[in-house]
Amino acid sequence: MAKQYTSSFIDKLTYQSNRSVMEVCGSSNVTLREFGCEQSLLSRPDGSASFIQGDTSVLAAVYGPAEVKVSKEIYDRATLEVLIQPKVGLPSVRERSQEQCLRESCEASLLLSLHPRSSLTLILQLLSSFLNAACMALMDAGLPMSCLFCGVTCAIDADGCIITDPTAAQEKKSRALMTFAIDSAEHRVMTSSTKGSFSVHELQQCIAVSQKASEKIFQFYRDSVRRRYSKTL
Repeated sequence: MAKQYTSSFIDKLTYQSNRSVMEVCGSSNVTLREFGCEQSLLSRPDGSASFIQGDTSVLAAVYGPAEVKVSKEIYDRATLEVLIQPKVGLPSVRERSQEQCLRESCEASLLLSLHPRSSLTLILQLLSSFLNAACMALMDAGLPMSCLFCGVTCAIDADGCIITDPTAAQEKKSRALMTFAIDSAEHRVMTSSTKGSFSVHELQQCIAVSQKASEKIFQFYRDSVRRRYSKTL
């Protein structure tokens, strides 16, 4: 069963982890699989992105701001709807939990008050991770954001070693699996989703590792956007 933690609880853990040197399996190196991204690959959405990391990928599309249904209208901000579609079959409880995690991450980043009484829809074709593709699609749509965000997944194996950006095979063998949404401004944990058994100290370690790994992803964001617009200018 996936567990979600409140921001105040995560803040306390982050504060504690920053006070001490975190060592993971005797090494401080954080390795991530190679990234790849393509924006504006779909013609109908207002923004779209395909994000590839290793042998996994996800496709994201953003629609809006647009007219919202009266039943979903919020007078002082935009209504954000997130839909995750699995590669095969219908959405399950897992997808609903992931939608909630992603919606909370996007709401913490987007300046929804600039588009009151309107609708934003984010649709993802789920092949693996989705947070990075969602952020790139929101950027492509030109929506105002207070910060960017990225997703980092950590797995804890049977020996207690922490693996960043695990493969599908490593996820199946892991004792615990954690995914964190990290903001680009202060590298704080925006939302988290966890599965399995782990100690508070292991959670602290995974947060510290994810914060360090997020620096590489945000640098990839900058390089990707720079390369894209350097071709058009």
